Amino acid sequence: FNAMSTSKEKIIRYCQYQERCHKEVKNKLYELGAHSEEVEQLLCTLLELGLIDEQRFAESYTRGKFRIKQWGKNKIVTGLKQLQISPYCIQKGLAQIEEQEYLETLEKLAYKKLNLLKKEKNPFLLKKQLFQYLYQKGYESELIQEEINKIFLKA
Repeated sequence: FNAMSTSKEKIIRYCQYQERCHKEVKNKLYELGAHSEEVEQLLCTLLELGLIDEQRFAESYTRGKFRIKQWGKNKIVTGLKQLQISPYCIQKGLAQIEEQEYLETLEKLAYKKLNLLKKEKNPFLLKKQLFQYLYQKGYESELIQEEINKIFLKA
């Protein structure tokens, strides 16, 4: 029982420090040496205490990855799926991103990368590299294509 209360205290601190998803908490509990029965029991306790909440986690994760790392929706969805977040919570998370801010961020990233690629004289290669960069950041192909067309029409 003593080991369980130590795990409980540690996991409560772990959850209070920042938003966590069930998968992270489970992994941490196993890391702390808890057994599957204990893990399930502690997960229930954390849910009851409101220390873990998948929707709140998905919303927080989405805001952070978008605002801080400037990830696109595709990369955010992939990250949430890897953490086994439900499609419902993923949708709630994506709702945290305002469309206007999303498009402005894409534009800002495109121009910033374009300035770094100025050495490239071949417009086809330039567009390709710009597309690859934005796609790797998780933005949708159609949006990237529209942005690239807008940029090169101005040029």
